[in-house]
Amino acid sequence: MSTFTPTGKLRASINLGNPILANRDARGVPVGVSVDLAEAFAARLGAELELVVFEKAAASVDAVRAEQADIGFFAIDPARSEGLRFTAPYVLIEGSYLVRDTATLTDNAEVDRAGTRIAVGAGSAYDLFLTRELQHAQIVRVQGAPAVMATLRAGQVDVGAGIRQLLQAEAQRAPGTRLLPGRFMVIQQAMGTPASRGDEAQATLAAFVEEMKASGFVAEALKRHRIEGAGVAP
Repeated sequence: MSTFTPTGKLRASINLGNPILANRDARGVPVGVSVDLAEAFAARLGAELELVVFEKAAASVDAVRAEQADIGFFAIDPARSEGLRFTAPYVLIEGSYLVRDTATLTDNAEVDRAGTRIAVGAGSAYDLFLTRELQHAQIVRVQGAPAVMATLRAGQVDVGAGIRQLLQAEAQRAPGTRLLPGRFMVIQQAMGTPASRGDEAQATLAAFVEEMKASGFVAEALKRHRIEGAGVAP
């Protein structure tokens, strides 16, 4: 379908800021569930695949919105709807809070209080969600998940917000931090394309995502890449 390949290739925007979906292997090559889906969609179109790789979600979204990429993989959020068309989600990811062991916080509901500082990756799904939802706590925007954890450990913030799997690994890696129980949000990871590509392109991409879920492709990709903390969207 030439709508997806105006340059002759399928350009897929890949966000390495969410390692549940994509990261680099030992050779430095991007791998992951989103890469697998991009390869499968390119094969469906009979097109050559070009990966356009970014370290942060916001940059990945902007690339698709600006038509520097033909498809992308990002969390559905109202703040990202302008200029984009989303599919239904293919993966659900939990968002959680990390605090220092010495913190008095024991529940997610206690976080939104005056004086509480929460570190989030700037432009991430967590940033967008918490910007809308929080009434009293202060959001401190930093550059990526490692900076969220470093800022928390340095005592510059009281809470770190992010992907549950990453925060859990951080808490296990070194003493001094703990996860609050449960989750504060569920992220719906979907595929998207520039809004200018129209209804037919959105429908084609949406049908592809549903097929990949129903066939077991997404579940197998999660298993193959040894991803925990994420599940196939219904």
